[in-house]
Amino acid sequence: MVQAAGDGSPGDSNISFVGRWNKSNATAYVPYWAGAYLRVGFTGRTVKLKQRNTIQLWASIDGKAFTSFTGSGTINLTPTALAAGSHTLIVSYRQVAGSYQGDAVFQGLTLDAGASTVKAPARPKMVEFVGDSITAGTTSSQLAVTDYGFKAGERLGFDHSQIAIGGMCLSETTDGCWAHETRYWMSSGGQAGTDQWDFTRYTPDGVVINLGTNDKSHGVSGPDFQAKYTAFLTRIRAKFPYGKLFALRTFIGRYAAETQAAVQARNAAGDVNVFYVDTTGWLPSDGLSDSVHPNDKGHQAIADRLAPILSARL
Repeated sequence: MVQAAGDGSPGDSNISFVGRWNKSNATAYVPYWAGAYLRVGFTGRTVKLKQRNTIQLWASIDGKAFTSFTGSGTINLTPTALAAGSHTLIVSYRQVAGSYQGDAVFQGLTLDAGASTVKAPARPKMVEFVGDSITAGTTSSQLAVTDYGFKAGERLGFDHSQIAIGGMCLSETTDGCWAHETRYWMSSGGQAGTDQWDFTRYTPDGVVINLGTNDKSHGVSGPDFQAKYTAFLTRIRAKFPYGKLFALRTFIGRYAAETQAAVQARNAAGDVNVFYVDTTGWLPSDGLSDSVHPNDKGHQAIADRLAPILSARL
């Protein structure tokens, strides 16, 4: 039974759950994909999370830098008490993927006696970022929350989600690359089942797609990639008739011509709200942690270039 609003329970209507969340259990909400987060205002001087088992998470209070917490049971997000008054909280759990199998589940907030949750100020837009390990923030210091998508969304004051898992392709391949052409439409990307996502749960104003880095390694030909990218854009358009779609050139340039051609095909079909974003030169020389993945400096540089483009179009 959902408790009354204002008490910090999962069903508290003052809490905004952004991204893809499983809410089938009224006492335990589970985030799917990378970068899903909860956002809420609260009164009092302290706030704690009720966790089931061990998880790593990141929390930001009153817009300050995200702080890492790891634990289970009651996790105190305010070891130093805050000033009395109203505050805002954002919590993002580490994605359960690959070798990391923490227990990402939100069971509620514990507040001071007499304190309550309040609705955080509404955000004007929603942007969804679709990709692979780069869009999941792999090798950055705080994973999803130090990723270019999370950073761009926060910089703009928009809600944002990251539909990304390490190793993903656009295309299904014979050697088993997980592919957005099939898994984007699922709640959990196939990690914990094959349930289909309910696209009426939220409607992004913009969808940013960064795919192709892994397809090349799995032998997908240029013509096949272009055809699949065009089909992917067409299917997303059917789900979000009025959203702006942004197809990024992969940061190391794989399938750049094919990505641009897929956008041009959609434009030629009459869809004027699909845009190719040329990312050439966005990464500084020291912006990669390896040959592919941006480090914190790289993700910040990407966010700095991408945010104005999104702001101008949305």
